[in-house]
Amino acid sequence: MRVLITGCYGQVGFCLTEKLIKDENTTVLSLDRDSLDITNQTAVNAVVNKFKPTIIINAAAHTAVDRAEEEVELSYAINRDGPKYLAQAAQDVGAAILHISTDYVFEGNKVGDYVESDLTSPQGVYGESKLAGEIEVGQACGKHIILRTAWVFAENGNNFVKTMLRLGATHDSLSIVGDQFGGPTYAGDIANALIQIAKRIEQGDFIEFGIYHFSGLPHVSWYEFAETIFDTAVCQDLIPKKPSLHSITTEQYPTLAKRPSNSRLSTEKINNVFSITASDWKTALNNIQVYAG
Repeated sequence: MRVLITGCYGQVGFCLTEKLIKDENTTVLSLDRDSLDITNQTAVNAVVNKFKPTIIINAAAHTAVDRAEEEVELSYAINRDGPKYLAQAAQDVGAAILHISTDYVFEGNKVGDYVESDLTSPQGVYGESKLAGEIEVGQACGKHIILRTAWVFAENGNNFVKTMLRLGATHDSLSIVGDQFGGPTYAGDIANALIQIAKRIEQGDFIEFGIYHFSGLPHVSWYEFAETIFDTAVCQDLIPKKPSLHSITTEQYPTLAKRPSNSRLSTEKINNVFSITASDWKTALNNIQVYAG
């Protein structure tokens, strides 16, 4: 298996690289934005034609949700055009492309879990640009997997777990949004899911290409997620005491971009097709010391 990974310093890209370089049956080319500008079609074609991957995993994205409202052109360049160029290049060399997307493609007001066939209706530039990327990937490469996920956290990069631990060390009291719900998702579990799918493709198994959801269970609010983070941190003596937490509404914490109130993604399809289970985010938090570094 020859795997090209983009966005190798992001949360998922870093985990993918760490795992795949240990696989003696896999040749990995892992690139960051300085090594490959995915918005440059000529550069993408040159890298793909030279390396000739059998699998391309696009973990590169413009994920700054609020900044995207002001950096519209950049968001579309990275989240739409880059994936399109990678998918076209994959098609040209006969490779499959695995592309990471987001819960933000939905409006976020459904009662219950979102399934892959639900109507998309992004509410901001980030979600709109990611949806545009999904469409481009689907049109450009027949062998494509689009993996929508949510609330990603990992040992590296910026994420909610790290933010909570940092604030908890210096604040006695914190206000956390309690009316937005989703499934925290460990980046290492996303990486494992992508690798499992890639190996199935490489083995020539029948693959139902298309869109899949992968995120964590149980579903919680940001407030409940924070409670679990601090309970775990106190239990493991990472912090001396849990700060006082107060649940607030979305309206009490205004942001430039609208956040979905419901980010619950159903993982039934990916479980049925690939036997991949939802991310066990509570287990990932058990090694909470690594997030505080």
